[in-house]
Amino acid sequence: MRHERVPVLVVGAGYAGLSAATLLAWRDVPVMVVEKHPSTSIQPKAFGVGPRAVEMLRTVPGIEQSLTSIWEGIGDGMRIAIGRSLDDPNPHMIMENSDELAFLADVSPAPQVGAPQAEVERVLRDKAEELGADLRFSTELISLEQDADGVTAVVRSGGENTVVRADYVVAADGYHSPLRSMLGIPVVGKGELGQMCAIMFDADLSELVRDREVTLWYLRNDEFTGVIVTGTGVGAHVLGVNYDAAKGETEADFTPQRCLDLVRKATGRADLAVRLIDTTSFAMAHVLAERYREGRVFLAGDAAHTMPPTGGQGGSTALQDGCDIAWRLWLVISGQAGPGLLDTYDAERRPIGALTADNQLANLGVRMPPAARDGYPEPLEDQISLLISYRYHSPGIVEEPGDDGSLLENSRVPTGRPGSRAPHVPLDWDGQPISTIDLFGSGFVLMADQAGQAWVDAARLVKDRIGVQLMRLRVNGEMKDVEGCFRERYGVGEGGAVLIRPDGYVAWRSQGPAPDPAATLEHAFTQILHR
Repeated sequence: MRHERVPVLVVGAGYAGLSAATLLAWRDVPVMVVEKHPSTSIQPKAFGVGPRAVEMLRTVPGIEQSLTSIWEGIGDGMRIAIGRSLDDPNPHMIMENSDELAFLADVSPAPQVGAPQAEVERVLRDKAEELGADLRFSTELISLEQDADGVTAVVRSGGENTVVRADYVVAADGYHSPLRSMLGIPVVGKGELGQMCAIMFDADLSELVRDREVTLWYLRNDEFTGVIVTGTGVGAHVLGVNYDAAKGETEADFTPQRCLDLVRKATGRADLAVRLIDTTSFAMAHVLAERYREGRVFLAGDAAHTMPPTGGQGGSTALQDGCDIAWRLWLVISGQAGPGLLDTYDAERRPIGALTADNQLANLGVRMPPAARDGYPEPLEDQISLLISYRYHSPGIVEEPGDDGSLLENSRVPTGRPGSRAPHVPLDWDGQPISTIDLFGSGFVLMADQAGQAWVDAARLVKDRIGVQLMRLRVNGEMKDVEGCFRERYGVGEGGAVLIRPDGYVAWRSQGPAPDPAATLEHAFTQILHR
């Protein structure tokens, strides 16, 4: 039996696994990914990547450009509605042309990318392999054991077993997550909400949908309920049809003829020429892991939180999980942080995963027939803030006295509080327009007010003393605050400073000068890095 050694083993090559592998490989952490399927997804699956996920991915050169090129090839907007079919003359419109999201351009330089999961996975796979990640498809995890020094996993490919010894494992193996079951991690939530058959098809729908626009229709008619998504950018459209396994209905009931009939019913065109491409079934569910960490194994993506697709944040949340665990593992493996930093992954990501999953469940309730909504929560009033302005609370954040412990803040009025996403501020750096967001990702960043040179000097000493990757700069020193809003958005006064983590979150803040800035900064790093 062959034996191999790698710092990080990732199980699963979906959104969470591929984003983790890409960000680890970019940071020169050797990583192996094992995926039981022969390739990435064929079906479009999740649609859309939110700006917060793009912010985390765009630190890797080339990814943002690849993602936006997909969007340019797909369409110019999105419509969401409830109707009997695509030709319903009076649909109930939920969103028209994404007007509700237009203001996001004012709070982030990262775009909201309208791309199907199949295309995004291909971008991430290509980038991960380019950066040196070891991706192994048609390879299944067989067993896993932990000890004080690492993890021993057995994986199988082509009938042969390989023993892989790793320091850490990322369990990104999906909703049913064999790894989660092996570890005995309980789950909570509403559970399975029903089964859906996804029928991918090609047809000319130009008379029914606008050119270069994605259309998402929740369908309610006398034959079935489900959803149809057009303009998915993979040369096809997708019809999802709900079915009830408790009543004996199975995927086998979706014969080619029935699929053709369902597509024609969904489009309202009885004579539509249809080419069937693929069918697959999946469970819609609301399932949350009770913990994201078990020893040296970390749950991410659907293994940690499975949510209904209503709201479009399941995929983005999974991408963020992968990016998030990657920077923490990098700091620990490189010796910049102590192992205790890894505990903050559960403390920070699990509350946000639960909040997002609960809101998607609430959105599903709104889009269901009234009689079926009993027991569903109400959606958040401010859904936009959940996309980009959630907050973290853990020992990886030096919270200020009186912090209210909130999980969300108004995205239109950023505060710069520790635990919040570092706000976007337009800057001019030697004639080059950039955003503060462009500075984050490679390591820690200390941004001081124009009168905060003492903080910049102290950061240089602390960087050398503790050996941490740290960029130091003054706003309106090396860079010009174009709109004059840095102090307001970051909550600092004259001589103040903020420290931003590699994930773009405010870890510590001083609203003004300090008697001993070096000692103050070193104390903050000691807590943040668990040194």
